[in-house]
Amino acid sequence: MKNILFSLFALTAALSVQPAMAQDGQELFKSKPCAACHSIDTKLVGPALKDVAAKNAGVAGAVDTLASHIKNGTQGNWGPMPMPANPVTDEEAKTLATWVLSLK
Repeated sequence: MKNILFSLFALTAALSVQPAMAQDGQELFKSKPCAACHSIDTKLVGPALKDVAAKNAGVAGAVDTLASHIKNGTQGNWGPMPMPANPVTDEEAKTLATWVLSLK
């Protein structure tokens, strides 16, 4: 009985964290310079975030790779336009990457 209650508690906690993480990622996206070049659904200067999520779906290590690209910048993944480094912490970059990859 104790194991069942613990499992239910853990499942409830995990399910309640996902929407909060998504909201935190979206709010963080709006508060950083990301929105100057990216939108969720439409290509602007950079790719639509849903396209980034689709390209990286199921890719091992995608969160860490994307977080590195967000923080340090990158070039050549989506054409010749470079993505500059962004003023984010490692934790913020990981939150943004997790949120982007959750988009459908």
